[in-house]
Amino acid sequence: MPRQYAHLCPVRAFSKWLHFSRIRTGYLFRKIRQNDRIAEENEPMTSEQFLEMFRNNLIDIGTDYFPYGTHSFRRGGCQWLSVERRWPLRQICEWGGWSQEFTHLTIVKYLISWNDNPTVNHYDFFNMHRKPTTVCPTCNRSCHCN
Repeated sequence: MPRQYAHLCPVRAFSKWLHFSRIRTGYLFRKIRQNDRIAEENEPMTSEQFLEMFRNNLIDIGTDYFPYGTHSFRRGGCQWLSVERRWPLRQICEWGGWSQEFTHLTIVKYLISWNDNPTVNHYDFFNMHRKPTTVCPTCNRSCHCN
């Protein structure tokens, strides 16, 4: 990924994990013991432990953990690709491995949720005095951010 997205790059993150964890054989993501120590035994981290640690991280930064789960990463990725990167729906489905038939609309569950931040205030939907949208020269889509 480009340098400005280095913090999102799975290749960089994986490389750093290999370097700092010093794990050379066995499970790459092992159970975490007391005092944040990686288990010396070749025991995989469970999804339950991952979720607990993720929620503890949210508490550490003062965020309510209730709305978040392990699918939050997939949802966040889909929303970022759709809203910020402006990927077409079919491309997001291809990336996520979802059907492109759109009969079950699995993708909608990842793009829209009750805890999303709205991008436009409801009272501005038909506000004729709102700043007009501009067409992006790269993707040909419109937005209010320019």
